[in-house]
Amino acid sequence: MSVGARDLKDAPLAERLRERMRCDGAISFHDWMNAALYDKRYGYYARRDLERWGREGDYRTSPERSTLFAATFADYFAKLFGELDAPQEFTILEAGAGDGRFALGVLETFRDEYQEIFARTRYLIDEVSMDSRERILRRLSGFSHRIEFRSLAQIETPFTGIIFSNELLDALPVHRVVMREGRLRELCVGVGQGGEFVWVEREPTRPELISYFDWCGVRLDEGQIAEVNLEALDWIARAASLLHKGFIISIDYGAEAQQLYDAPHRREGTLRAFRHHRFAENVLANPGEQDLTSTVNWTAVMKAGERAGLKTLRLQRQDQFLIEAGLLARLERIAGETESESEALLLRTSARDLILPNGMGASFQVLEQQVGRMKE
Repeated sequence: MSVGARDLKDAPLAERLRERMRCDGAISFHDWMNAALYDKRYGYYARRDLERWGREGDYRTSPERSTLFAATFADYFAKLFGELDAPQEFTILEAGAGDGRFALGVLETFRDEYQEIFARTRYLIDEVSMDSRERILRRLSGFSHRIEFRSLAQIETPFTGIIFSNELLDALPVHRVVMREGRLRELCVGVGQGGEFVWVEREPTRPELISYFDWCGVRLDEGQIAEVNLEALDWIARAASLLHKGFIISIDYGAEAQQLYDAPHRREGTLRAFRHHRFAENVLANPGEQDLTSTVNWTAVMKAGERAGLKTLRLQRQDQFLIEAGLLARLERIAGETESESEALLLRTSARDLILPNGMGASFQVLEQQVGRMKE
């Protein structure tokens, strides 16, 4: 790195990326996306001056839309606790906890309805954003003795319990590739003559990119663009290594490989940027100021899990999962306990997106994987 690049350590992210490219040439989109989202100072998830969640932010997640989401999962976690033979220490690790709404809902439900489980629960949070950590600490101030921030990399001893994530895998940095004359090329990021970020085709930067599609059982057409999420495979393997016995539950929007790569409307890939609940036109514009995401390849995640010793239990639409897990029964119970009809109406309305066939719940899937022998 040049002296000028070192002097730019406090410069805006886009300026530092440009300087890096001027010195080293085009970089993989994986590295560009990693900086845009996770740079410790100016990455999208690190910034304190951006409102990411809710109506005023860029997106809304299921825990924000309804308190029923976390409460229903708490009921489901209680069921899994029994299947794990009621361990003396029950660990829940939530990866990518956002602003802590899900953790709060689970812990409140355990405290109020499952006292024995609550007494045995240790709630770990893997969250890289310091801004998110501060929000979580404020939100979970009443459970400070019950929570602990620990990344997957920091955990050395396998535990019994659950590793849970909601909209984590889609936010992991991806490589982007294109098929040219029967050969796989990687779409990297360089700097144009006007200083704008541009796509640059190169030889693949990692050999795994070449074997990835054969491994998934698909072949790209000429000119087809696709994303490869190698970090999701590494993440699921690491998560599997941390469980002595338990479950990994991953929620995200995705598709199995054939559906993901053969669909005509996805010939340009699934990479997209969000800002204020709208698609941004240019995914390479304004690094650190907009959310970036791509659709999850569930086939690859399941195969990576099986390679790491996990058993795939089910991949199911989120709305169907929640109904089977008892969301409607919980809705009626809580609605019957509310002090006013208006509160009950708000609760029922908040549940609609989670379970209606055309709501957001139909766009997400729940992948449940298991490690270790369960109670017969």
